Amino acid sequence: MAGRIPQNFIDDLLARVNIVDLIDGRVKLKKSGKNYSGLCPFHQEKSPSFSVSPDKQFYYCFGCGAGGNAIGFLMEYDRLDFPQAVEEVAKLVGVDVPRDEQQEQQRNEYKAQYNILDAAASYYQQQLKTHQHRDQAVSYLKSRGLTGKIAHIFGIGYAPPGWDNLLKVLGTTPQEQQLLETSGMLIRHEEKDSLYDRFRERIMFPIRDMRGRVIAFGGRVLGDDKPKYLNSPETDTFHKSRELYGLYEARKLSAKLERIIIVEGYMDVISLAQFGITYAVATLGTATTAQHLERLFKTVPEIIFCFDGDNAGRKAAERALEAALPIIKDGLQARFLFLPEGEDPDTLIRQESKEGFEKRLNEAPQLSDFFFRSLSEEVDMTSMDGRARFSNQALPLIQQMKTSLLQQMMLEKICEVTGLTLEQINSTINLAQSTPSIATPNESASRPTFRPQKTFPNTAPKETASLCSHIISLLLHHPALASKVKNSEALSSLNEPHIELLALLIQYLQQTQTVSLGPLLIDWRDDANFNKHLLTLSEISHLDPVLSGDPNQLFDEAWNKLLSRQHDSELEKLQKKSLSTLSHDEKKRLTYLISRK
Repeated sequence: MAGRIPQNFIDDLLARVNIVDLIDGRVKLKKSGKNYSGLCPFHQEKSPSFSVSPDKQFYYCFGCGAGGNAIGFLMEYDRLDFPQAVEEVAKLVGVDVPRDEQQEQQRNEYKAQYNILDAAASYYQQQLKTHQHRDQAVSYLKSRGLTGKIAHIFGIGYAPPGWDNLLKVLGTTPQEQQLLETSGMLIRHEEKDSLYDRFRERIMFPIRDMRGRVIAFGGRVLGDDKPKYLNSPETDTFHKSRELYGLYEARKLSAKLERIIIVEGYMDVISLAQFGITYAVATLGTATTAQHLERLFKTVPEIIFCFDGDNAGRKAAERALEAALPIIKDGLQARFLFLPEGEDPDTLIRQESKEGFEKRLNEAPQLSDFFFRSLSEEVDMTSMDGRARFSNQALPLIQQMKTSLLQQMMLEKICEVTGLTLEQINSTINLAQSTPSIATPNESASRPTFRPQKTFPNTAPKETASLCSHIISLLLHHPALASKVKNSEALSSLNEPHIELLALLIQYLQQTQTVSLGPLLIDWRDDANFNKHLLTLSEISHLDPVLSGDPNQLFDEAWNKLLSRQHDSELEKLQKKSLSTLSHDEKKRLTYLISRK
């Protein structure tokens, strides 16, 4: 855990900050007894279930299970990573975050990059207003119907013709030149060992991160240069697979984001915003990735993919579907909108206005509908061979989904259209696991090969699958309950879901004697043995929220039930042995367990 923020600093920070003041600036709160309540910012609701406790300095939603301290709230609400959230809380209470030399150096380097990229954005915006060749850029923007107001909101600029305009203005020292090169704004000519501007004679679109900092640029050519659109290269502060153009502006322009459209280009995002659809984003020259979707689904419950209606758009939609399937879960929604041939969002919204375009969005097929339609289009569903081919393609894709009602319903749909039962489906999957997969050249070229890895449940999960989760959830909300456990090591041999995680959590809580989730988040993020369990902890805290009842009683009942299962498991193992092979201690243990039973 070298280089992490000191634990005593975190504890002091959380003791100083007033969580009510911090949250009240983002969520409208009302006094409700000793606590404050409001509408939860993490899920849609009409009646308040979100509570903030000034005594415990803790927030909790009784609707979705979200809860934590001031640092955790900022991470969830403002989409900050842990160090950024600590930094923001530190600013509120007027203290500096302690860092080691390496951390401080990296922070200063990143800050310098952000500053020079911001300066570059200001330079390009100024050139659009004053440069002698600005008319060509202004004419192009006017021809696309953009107003000065929308251009200002998105910070649109102009890179004039010439090889060293930016270099001369912002690269006056070796240090500045190095920064511009590192941030992708200058290119080094290896043979001449000289630098020149990456962007020349282009409309410039600044790309911002979630905090509004310029991290890169996209440039649209005005002359005959290729490519038509040019993006900044990957840098320490810019990763195309994670960033989305327009997401910062969408959050800024919309009081409450409820859905997001993913479109193809910068101009689509800007044109839609000008006509009142302020919730569009674009990927940056890449297909939509799982990282993109995970980020967006943390912001909104619904994503709408927008594609051209041609073959290229269809293939892009299939790639987006495959990216979305492992991410989607109950409570989230994805739609697939295909535009008329020859149209894009920019042209279509000018013809149909906001109302017409939103009507298309509302009527766009949902993920499950598009899934079955796209897979069944190329097969004859009236024949056995066609239904078998359909199942062969559909089942591995559904296997990648999270266990959910949606997955179960899609399985039932396959049963309906193929005439197979779930038992037959599982038999097919087990056979596929033991049989080498052979694809024809055409099949392997047109569609990736997915190898089944699990079977599907025929019934709802048994209680055993949730008992450990329930205990973990109780401990997350009431860490002091860990002190009630006298011996958790005996449970290590129990074959229960999440038993290893439960043992680790109890061990951690007993050793640290922590009474809040803040220290846990810090320690577990920095330790590889714990870090791998953080996602599971988050899922459990949301799926199994502690809503009511005496925590001590709930914990005692659950823990006794778990001990009972442990005793049953131990008894079963001893009974399988021959009495003549049992040791003296094992015989005593067997007698005790039988009498207890």
